[in-house]
Amino acid sequence: MRALIQRVKEASVEVHGRIVSKMGPGLLIFLGIEEYDKRDDTEWLVNKINGMRIFSDANDKMNLSISDVNGSFMVVSQFTLHASTKKGNRPSFIKAAKPDKAGSEYESFCKKLQELSGLEVHQGMFGAYMMVKLVNDGPVTIWIDSKSKE
Repeated sequence: MRALIQRVKEASVEVHGRIVSKMGPGLLIFLGIEEYDKRDDTEWLVNKINGMRIFSDANDKMNLSISDVNGSFMVVSQFTLHASTKKGNRPSFIKAAKPDKAGSEYESFCKKLQELSGLEVHQGMFGAYMMVKLVNDGPVTIWIDSKSKE
């Protein structure tokens, strides 16, 4: 399971010209689910993201978690995080989970994140063509992979 996390001032998701999700300050998480991801991957990633201290304290040091700043989350499914560009110029997505597995893992991730954090977890629309708008704060963008645990 892979996540690209962006600290944002605001973010929104639009589908067919309609805003389906919108939030203020917090973390926008692009989530890629691999075919062989398991419950342990979800739990590890949820715990890691929830505990990350990437918000600024009074001394402008990244020392606060999302709970400390009472932010919110937005999770957007993005199978392209598992793109392989090893051969040729057209990416391969064979490592990405099939939609039925990915959809249930995505929902599980969002539910566990909300349960652990107690914060709002906004969602994109799984499987839809989405227009994601964000105002990156910092910018702070972090890549996490549950297989390499980094």
